[in-house]
Amino acid sequence: EEPLVSADFNGTPYSSILDAKLTRVMEHTFCKVLAWYDNEWGFSNRMRDVALLVGRGLR
Repeated sequence: EEPLVSADFNGTPYSSILDAKLTRVMEHTFCKVLAWYDNEWGFSNRMRDVALLVGRGLR
């Protein structure tokens, strides 16, 4: 299995995707979280969600 790279997540509609293999607990009090995202597409999907939410409120 090859390591993931940012291009693997192009077109992903989610805000971010947790990479559990690269997430670490450090010194029992700090957690380093790595997440991948497609900034433009993920943001566009969140704006769509907001537009749908506002649209429902206008009915």
